[in-house]
Amino acid sequence: MKQFLIEREIPGAGNLSPEELTEISKISVTVISALGKPYNWIHSYVVKDKIYCIHEAENEDAVRQHASCANIPINKIEEIKTVISPGTAQNGALT
Repeated sequence: MKQFLIEREIPGAGNLSPEELTEISKISVTVISALGKPYNWIHSYVVKDKIYCIHEAENEDAVRQHASCANIPINKIEEIKTVISPGTAQNGALT
C-alpha cells in the first residue's frame, strides 16, 4: 500500500476538545472498517486550523472515499515518496 499525507482545513482544530477529537476518531475508524478494502490510518497531527493525517491505502481514490463517507474534508493529498529522519543523516537509511 501507498502512504498519503492528507491536509484537512478545520477552523479551530487546535481547540477541539478531547471528546470532539475522540468522536472524529471513532467516525474515521468506523468508516475504515466499512470500506471493505485495505486501509490504515497511521496517525494525525492537530494544529491551529488544520489536521494533517498519514493514511495507507491502495490509491488516492480510496482516501477520498474514506473522507467522503466520514464527512471529513480534504484540502490536499500527497503521496509520500520517502521518509527521512535523523537516522538518514547517520546511516543513510530511508524508509
